[in-house]
Amino acid sequence: MSLPELSFADVIQPAWRVAPRVRALVTTRNGGVSVPPFGRWQAGEDRAGGLNLGFLSGDDPESVKQNRARLSALTGVAKIAWLKQIHGAEVVDAASALDAASHGAPLVEADASVTAALDTACVVMIADCMPVLLCDAEGRAVGAAHAGWRGLAAGVIEHTAQRVASLAGTQTETLHAYLGPSIGPTAFEVGADVRDAFMNGVDGAQRQATASAFVPRASAPGKYLADLPALARLRLQRLGITQITGGDACTVTRRESFYSYRRDRETGRMAAMIWLAD
Repeated sequence: MSLPELSFADVIQPAWRVAPRVRALVTTRNGGVSVPPFGRWQAGEDRAGGLNLGFLSGDDPESVKQNRARLSALTGVAKIAWLKQIHGAEVVDAASALDAASHGAPLVEADASVTAALDTACVVMIADCMPVLLCDAEGRAVGAAHAGWRGLAAGVIEHTAQRVASLAGTQTETLHAYLGPSIGPTAFEVGADVRDAFMNGVDGAQRQATASAFVPRASAPGKYLADLPALARLRLQRLGITQITGGDACTVTRRESFYSYRRDRETGRMAAMIWLAD
């Protein structure tokens, strides 16, 4: 069966006011060739046509290769800096990740990349963790961060923003940020250890706002519903970044659009990608 090609109708593009040379998107589970359980979801059924981009998900590697080729064809970008994400705060230059891959080396271990080069994409994979895309308004530099709770608490957003600002020759407060789809505040149950990781080291208004991002569960003592987008916004605001969009799409509850590890366990991976074009 011939499956439709990936189109811009299958992806999400940030609604931010930045230079046209900044290109960015987040894929959904639609527009590829993967079959169940990595397929697309329609009318209560998992069907062929999923855009799983993760080789370690258990999907057929040939399907993943075809899906990645579809993404490259849609964007016109051949140089995509795939990473081995480890839920940390390491940031690398996209060029170093591409160089390692070109020499057959293992993928660079990091959870964010940055670049000021044209036609070189920073990319992170997601299936509940939050992707954070960053750029300066003039389009001099861009970056992509994989912000699950561990990376977020460890400072992956701060480190990425500082690197993007440095490449752009500006200050972090001038940057724009886009928060991509992630596990939402009604679905992300965590323990006190996660709350403590964020509460440590914050005070004043930030401490109160951080505490507000964790809603105690009356039915499960010691458990909280965590608002990952709110926690990311707080981190960005501490850097002086006020131009923040996105953060309103839940991967868990929107089965028709997104893969979710928390919901399904055996599932695909989406990608958040940002690059500079002429």
